[in-house]
Amino acid sequence: MPKTKQLFFCKECGYESPKWMGQCPACKEWNTFTEAPVSGKKNGAFRNGAVRGAGVIGAPVKPSRINDVDVSDEDRYVTGIGEFDRVLGGGIVKGSLTLVGGDPGIGKSTLLLQVCGKLAVDGRKVFYVSGEESLKQIKMRADRIGEFGDNLLLLSETSLDIVEELIFGGLNFEKSVSAENTDQTETEMSESANSGKAQKPDIIVIDSIQTIYREDIDAAPGSVSQVRECTASLLKIAKQEGISVFIVGHVTKEGVVAGPRMLEHMVDTVLYFEGDNVAVYRMLRAVKNRFGSTNELGVFEMKGNGLCEVINPSEYMLQGRPDNEPGSVISCALEGTRPIMAEIQALVSRTSFNYPRRTAVGLDLNRVTLLMAVMEKRMGVQLSDHDAYVNVAGGMRVNEPSLDLAVVSAILSSFRNRAVDPKTFIFGEVGLVGEVRGVNFSSKRVAEALKMGYNICIMPKANLEQVKDIPMKCIGIQNIRELSDYI
Repeated sequence: MPKTKQLFFCKECGYESPKWMGQCPACKEWNTFTEAPVSGKKNGAFRNGAVRGAGVIGAPVKPSRINDVDVSDEDRYVTGIGEFDRVLGGGIVKGSLTLVGGDPGIGKSTLLLQVCGKLAVDGRKVFYVSGEESLKQIKMRADRIGEFGDNLLLLSETSLDIVEELIFGGLNFEKSVSAENTDQTETEMSESANSGKAQKPDIIVIDSIQTIYREDIDAAPGSVSQVRECTASLLKIAKQEGISVFIVGHVTKEGVVAGPRMLEHMVDTVLYFEGDNVAVYRMLRAVKNRFGSTNELGVFEMKGNGLCEVINPSEYMLQGRPDNEPGSVISCALEGTRPIMAEIQALVSRTSFNYPRRTAVGLDLNRVTLLMAVMEKRMGVQLSDHDAYVNVAGGMRVNEPSLDLAVVSAILSSFRNRAVDPKTFIFGEVGLVGEVRGVNFSSKRVAEALKMGYNICIMPKANLEQVKDIPMKCIGIQNIRELSDYI
C-alpha cells in the first residue's frame, strides 16, 4: 500500500509546502494554504504525460521557427448561438479547454446543454458528463430546451478514470446509451459504448470539475489536489486528441472559481456567467481568451424554454424607462466592440444620520464617491449632508470611466430635482479638477444613440471632431461646471 503524506497547497497559485505557512512565498498572499493528502504513487497527471505544447513530455521535441508555424487551418465549431460565439471570438476552437464559472442557479448547465444540442444537431459528436445530476434530470431539462440530435451522449459519473476509459476506448454515437435505462452498471455502459463503430467525441463537457476525482489521488473531490490533477488530465486530452473540452467551475462567495488559482492559468478560456439568479437577464463575459478578445459581452434572457439571445441589448436595457424624471440619465457603455445604451439612475436626499450613506449598484462605489467629492469642490454642490444612491438600471456592471459625466449629471439632476431632456444622452470621463476628458470610440456611441432615437448628445469637447459627420446635435463641454446650463 503506497504511503501517503500531507502537503499544503496555496489556493491562489498552487505552491506546495511540507508545512503550513502564513504567507505564500510565491504569490505573497496571506492565509491561502490548505492541507491535502498526496499519494506516494508517481503517476499523477503532472508527473506522467504532462502537456508540453501539442505533445507529451518524453516525446521527441524540435523547436520551430515562428515564421514556419501555420495558423491558417485553425478550426472553429460555430454553435449557432450568436452571443456565445461572439464571446468566444467566433466559435469553439478545436482542442481548446474552457472554464465556465458563475453563481449557483445562474444557468451554466442550461447554457452548455443548449450549446451541446446545437452542435449535436449540426452533426458534431458531443459527450456530456455530469457529476451532479442524474440522466433523467438532464433529460427533463433537455425536453424544455428543444431539439437534440442522436450525436449527444450523456453520462452521470464522477470518476475521471472511467470517463477517460470511455473517451480513449471509443464511444458509439450510432447507438447511444439510453437516457431511460439508468440501472446499467459502469461495465455495461462501457461495453455498450465500445460496441459497434467506436469514435472519439468532438466536444466534451464536464459538469462540474469540483465533483470529478482521480482514484490515484488520496484526496476528496473538490480539493486542491483533485482539481489540479483532473484539470491537467483534461488539458492533456484536449491538446493530444484535438477535443474541445468545457469544464464547469463552482464559485466562492468572493465570486471567483473555487479551487487553486492555477486552474484559471491552465485553461485556454475563462468565461463568467453573471447576473441575478432571480432576474431574467444573464451576461456572459470572457475574462481570459487565448483565441479572441476578452472585452466582448453576451446578453441572454432566461425563459421557460432556456436561455434566449438578446439581439439588441440597448433596447432591452432601456425598457420601462420613465420620461421627465429627475435623476435619470442615458449614457452609452462599450463592451468590446459593442456599444450598449445604459440608464444611470441617482437618488439624492437629505440624510437623517450623522454620516451620509453612499450606495452604488453596477458601478464602482469608490469611483462614485470620488465624483461626488469633485462635484462639491468644483461645482459648489453641497452633498455632505445628503444620502446618495446610484444604480445602473437593467443589472449591468460598468467599470469604464466613460460613464463619469452621466453619473455626475444624474446626481446633479436628482439634487436639483430637474429632469434631463429625455432625448439627450451623455458620456465622458471626469478628472479630479473637474475637466471632461475624451473617450475612445465616441463615434460608435453616438451612432448607437442615433439608432435608438436620441438627437442630443452632451460629450467631451475633445471628441467633437470624430462625430462631425453624424447627423446629431452634439454639445461639447470641457468642465463639469458647464452642466449647469443644461440641468
